Amino acid sequence: MITQEPQKRQRPRTEGDWLFVPAPQPHRPYRLFCFPHAGGDAPAYTRLAHSLAPFAEVWALRMPARGGRRRDPMPASFDLLVATVAEELRPHLGGDFGFYGQSFGALLAYEVARALPKELRPGLVVAASAQPPSAWTGELPQGLGAADLLHLTGMGELVDADPELRDMALAAVQSDLDVKRTYRHRPSPLLDSDLYAVAGDGDPMLDAQRIAGWAEHTSGGFGLSVVPGGHLLAAVDRRGPVELLTSVIGSRSAAPAAESPVENPSHQPVREHQ
Repeated sequence: MITQEPQKRQRPRTEGDWLFVPAPQPHRPYRLFCFPHAGGDAPAYTRLAHSLAPFAEVWALRMPARGGRRRDPMPASFDLLVATVAEELRPHLGGDFGFYGQSFGALLAYEVARALPKELRPGLVVAASAQPPSAWTGELPQGLGAADLLHLTGMGELVDADPELRDMALAAVQSDLDVKRTYRHRPSPLLDSDLYAVAGDGDPMLDAQRIAGWAEHTSGGFGLSVVPGGHLLAAVDRRGPVELLTSVIGSRSAAPAAESPVENPSHQPVREHQ
């Protein structure tokens, strides 16, 4: 009897300065590009990557001014950040792929998708833990600062015991807040990818009802869900909405996009454009 040897786990790798592949797959599955929250970095998606493998392969954005890129400056404006990320992604876009971003990363994923030429846009953008682009303003609610944001996102306890780590985390958050303040929403052109909005039921920073406003930002299919969790669904210590992503991505593979809108596991209203 012939037995198959288990496949060896591929070692994590980087692709240039901007991309990290935590769990490379030997075949070419669906590729999910993940955009971190404010102050976040690519390793935050390591647990998600292993949970989605081999169904999908996670490529996480390595942001400047933190981690292995702490000496690299953040682009001076949100528009420049979008243009830079779009250019860095272009060589890796092909086959079936989508974007997933949470909080600040959701806004960045949405704008990068809009900035790409039509033939290179993702079929799906998942916006987690974020108000719609038209509602973003230059400041945090109630005048919150970087330290407040760190604790509200559930990351404070992870870094409070280490002053050096805390300082680096605060600097990364502040870097993202500074570039976020330069963001100005432009209503057109609408994104033409399918868009799925998701929020945690215990998010202290977002009214889950507001995520329905994302529907006005795409001419593609739209769906939404509220799932268990806080503001950061995926983090170093949290694998993220694996079941939701598996369901949404799987539904796209099962039927042509023109015949089926984005699947909606929580049975919230789904809009399909004709």
